[in-house]
Amino acid sequence: MKKMTYREAVRSALRDALKSDPRVFLMGEDVGRYGGAFAVSLGLLEEFGPERIRDSPLSESTFVGAGIGAALGGMRPIVEIMTVNFSLLALDQILNNAATLRHMSGGQYSVPLVVRMASGGGRQLAAQHSHSLEGWYAHIPGIKVLAPATVEDARGMLLAALKDPDPVFIFEHATLYPLEAEIDESGGPVDITRATVRREGEDVTLITYGGSLGKALQAAELLGREDIDAEVIDLRTLRPLDTRTILLSVAKTHRAVVIDEAWRTGSFAAEISAQIMEGAFDDLDAPVARVCSAEVPMPYAKHMEEAALPRVETILSAVQRMF
Repeated sequence: MKKMTYREAVRSALRDALKSDPRVFLMGEDVGRYGGAFAVSLGLLEEFGPERIRDSPLSESTFVGAGIGAALGGMRPIVEIMTVNFSLLALDQILNNAATLRHMSGGQYSVPLVVRMASGGGRQLAAQHSHSLEGWYAHIPGIKVLAPATVEDARGMLLAALKDPDPVFIFEHATLYPLEAEIDESGGPVDITRATVRREGEDVTLITYGGSLGKALQAAELLGREDIDAEVIDLRTLRPLDTRTILLSVAKTHRAVVIDEAWRTGSFAAEISAQIMEGAFDDLDAPVARVCSAEVPMPYAKHMEEAALPRVETILSAVQRMF
């Protein structure tokens, strides 16, 4: 076991992949000489050289497209997009090429591409760099959408993504990069098809992913002082969604609160709520509740940003109203 941060865990997975498979290379803005916008790839250029760690121009559509082409040609590219808002500049390549080529070719071609990007608010980066758009991507058939919330998953889910024959998009909540934990650095890929129950409970199910997991766990501990036993589910993968784990938990607790940093209208939380209503309506003792971000462009001022994001207090309030 070794203590490391979330960013170090991602770097560890990158290093393992680069060492074990000559087809793997990393490409993106500032991933080389600068060491990555979030210091994830620090030192990898010196270790593996510019053929394997490629600094790209400031053109997301170009280097995502190049990654798709490299994947079609037999390579295993890892494309880093600095923050999720910049991924919109490559949406044509993602939606119309990466996600569709296997299907449009009748299964003749696969696109074994991994795309990593930072997402989420909480860092005072204002409206253009604080988006949580994972739910948008989870809407697209043909890709997998991962949101690792722990140090162990940051490493293991990336290794699993590199084994997948189809495009995998990994959303790393930027507030998690300093998170520390002890993990097995020799551990391999983890199962990216299953959600995980992070805390067992009997009275209410808290469903979340990514940067909101810590808040949900804090809320669960505080609810315990009020004799409300909360179960916490970490979705981990948004597409394909592990609906079974959600429905089994709701059948036990009879109440559900979904915590999602995206805006409430059209959010992924709405999809989960619909899945529960369709699959566990008779088990519910209260309507499904959602805790989402305020429907405004993310404020820069710290106190306003904190008010706009899901908080432990708003989770507590949503649960308390059910009782």
